[in-house]
Amino acid sequence: MDSFEQAEGEKRVKRVLIEPLMRRGLAKPSSLTKVQFDEMVEGLCKRLAYMTEINLGALEEQVAASPAGKDRDRLPIANVILDWAGNIQPPVDDGSPLIRAIFANPLGQDALAGGWAPELLAEVRKVRRWPGAFVVTQIKERARDALRQMEDLDRELARCGDLPEDKARWRSARLAVMQKCREIGALS
Repeated sequence: MDSFEQAEGEKRVKRVLIEPLMRRGLAKPSSLTKVQFDEMVEGLCKRLAYMTEINLGALEEQVAASPAGKDRDRLPIANVILDWAGNIQPPVDDGSPLIRAIFANPLGQDALAGGWAPELLAEVRKVRRWPGAFVVTQIKERARDALRQMEDLDRELARCGDLPEDKARWRSARLAVMQKCREIGALS
């Protein structure tokens, strides 16, 4: 997303999400000062700029239906809103600082070299956390069958020069995800 798209996205978030929630009367969370609330709103606008207008509208409905506070008249904190937003429209892979950092890190480079980058990407998209050693072991285990299948297909391709359509499609899709992971790693 270039700077123009980012700025337009931030305006869209303000117009479609923030302003309608304010018109509904939802107030700042009681745990935040006015300055902290303004920073939260600004952060939400920046982080949600990738979302489409229709998905922002859906998020606005969800936030309005689930107000925070004992009187249920407060905006939920940013983390809650971002979590709901991720369920409605996950952020693009190259827009996430977490995903960029992982693939620029030795962990991501090891995943690319070892062929298990698609599984790492899927895990991070799902949980939005840096994977620890145990999770990395699980990711590698889940990738084992796909790696074996990829090796078999590469041998078959070398031997026959061609693959059946379904196998070629699967191989092509996996290679595309690997390339996407390389590109994400190069963004940082």
